[in-house]
Amino acid sequence: MSRRTAPPSASPPAAERSARRRVDVREWLGGIRLSGFMIIMLGLVVLAVLVLVPTIGTYVDQRQRIAALEHAVQVTQEQIDDLEAQDDRWNDPAYIMTQARERLYYTQPGEIFYLVDNDLSAAQQPQERAAVSDEVQQTRTDWMSQLVRSVVVAGAAQSATGPVG
Repeated sequence: MSRRTAPPSASPPAAERSARRRVDVREWLGGIRLSGFMIIMLGLVVLAVLVLVPTIGTYVDQRQRIAALEHAVQVTQEQIDDLEAQDDRWNDPAYIMTQARERLYYTQPGEIFYLVDNDLSAAQQPQERAAVSDEVQQTRTDWMSQLVRSVVVAGAAQSATGPVG
């Protein structure tokens, strides 16, 4: 019988592949060489991280607060500018007269003022609304007799008194 051998280009069996992938942990740890200087430097790096992380967090929080306050100052300044402009307008007699005419319908002595009612076009006029409900009907009882009956019943009722002393 002839023996067949696998061609050299074929992949190795699964057992050999898993053996190659296994790493001896002891060998790997034995290859790490730590000197005293390296341990001190690693300790300093860890210490620096522990010190700087809260400081950086505080810095970021303060920057956010500062940005929010700057925005609030800007909004307040815009409101102040608007109020100052409005104050300047109210110092103008022509503006005051215009506002009195438009808001309060004031006129100068001798002027005739016409107030036009329903001056809207047909397209701008509000449309007729449909009935609120089809189920709404007129009541068959007289509300006045119901009111009198309620008052009489309430007046004739025995009042409850609590225990004395």
